[in-house]
Amino acid sequence: MDVQVKRGLLDVCVLAAIKNEDSYGYKIIKDMKPYIELSESTLYTILKRLETAGMLTVRSAEHDGRLRKYYHITGTGLKRIELFKEEWKEIMSIYQFVIREDQ
Repeated sequence: MDVQVKRGLLDVCVLAAIKNEDSYGYKIIKDMKPYIELSESTLYTILKRLETAGMLTVRSAEHDGRLRKYYHITGTGLKRIELFKEEWKEIMSIYQFVIREDQ
């Protein structure tokens, strides 16, 4: 798969993982695991990129004597998920065109 396409898909997956509630790194990986494998280093790169793009915010809170970073999706992040859903419809149409002779 094209690296840029995969990157965009992973960004949206991470946004979707925090869409309904704030979350932290380990929980995001755990929540995504049934669908996609994601390393910690890859996740934190994605989280930093999404924060820089204004799609999420970060806050630190103490948990069991340690600081934990919690990630919160912004309106921009929610819009990115909706845009992805629209784009996916077009991708599926292209896919149907490509496989039409295989059916």
